[in-house]
Amino acid sequence: MNASSVQSKLMALQNNLLNFAFILTSNRDDANDLLQDTMLKVLDNQEKYSENINFKGWVFTIMRNIFINNYRRNVRSATIIDQTEDLYHLNVSQESGLESPEGSYATGEITAAINSFSDEYRVPFSMHVAGYKYSEIAEKMNLPLGTIKSRIFFARQRLQEMLADYRS
Repeated sequence: MNASSVQSKLMALQNNLLNFAFILTSNRDDANDLLQDTMLKVLDNQEKYSENINFKGWVFTIMRNIFINNYRRNVRSATIIDQTEDLYHLNVSQESGLESPEGSYATGEITAAINSFSDEYRVPFSMHVAGYKYSEIAEKMNLPLGTIKSRIFFARQRLQEMLADYRS
């Protein structure tokens, strides 16, 4: 496919790409940046496109991959190194609210709510929150993987119901 054909097809997709970018980013400025990055990437790599591939699908895949790579880069750059003696703040975001009395109270409420669950829901949910994978939990508890997933799902759902007033 020649360069002018790629450019004309790309320009015809611009509105669709902008809508998709807005769905991914939920921000007009970020969507415009993503659109621009995608168009540049497509133009830089137009020789890699072959005629038997869906052009629209190819371009949308490029946009999605750029978004995912940017997201992962942002997550990595937001990683916090815990230097407390007992690694207390490990896996806690900077704005967790633990520094304030209100945050401590909320943490106590959440812990009490989790502890009110029966063992069949509390144990797998606590293990999941601690970082265990579903398969590891299933192996340790000697239960099927689907059972573990559903118990964690129902525990999470119940916790949301119990703490619904914190959401607002």
